[in-house]
Amino acid sequence: MPPQPMDVQVRPGTTGDIEALTELYNHYVRETPITFDVTPYTTEERRRWLESYSQDGPHRLLVAQDVPEGRILGYATSSPFRPKAAYGTSVEVSVYCAPDATGRGIGTLLYEALFAALESEDVHRAYAGITQPNPASDRLHRAFGFTVVGTFREVGRKFGRYWDVTHYERPVGASVIELPGP
Repeated sequence: MPPQPMDVQVRPGTTGDIEALTELYNHYVRETPITFDVTPYTTEERRRWLESYSQDGPHRLLVAQDVPEGRILGYATSSPFRPKAAYGTSVEVSVYCAPDATGRGIGTLLYEALFAALESEDVHRAYAGITQPNPASDRLHRAFGFTVVGTFREVGRKFGRYWDVTHYERPVGASVIELPGP
């Protein structure tokens, strides 16, 4: 496990974080296939995304902030998995770290806080899709108990080539429905 960062606070994201979060995400839009967005966002375009999260409930945005500097080092989200009501107890999770903050345990801190928060919510399963290859993200998700469900081959085209996406899942909390016996 990477060394744990010192002086890092994990807290809910706020509208005051919009510029830093937009800049961080746009790095991945411009420079990597990690996200299949291909056009960088303005802060105004990204505001609706930020405002879709709440401080409690199953859909959250958590940020990791360097305490002395106040700089955002990364963020994690739990978002609706699909729009239909029966998917309501499933979330899609993701984590993004500032390019100079990768490998420092920031993703681990964010996921620890996110999954701890989700334990008290009516969430049954978490899902994640990871563009391949991405060994660091694969390791992080496996460390948090995710298992591979399958891989969509050449599902997205970016930078003039096709990319695979491996899908992961893991149980969350004690949201189990007891079915009556025969």
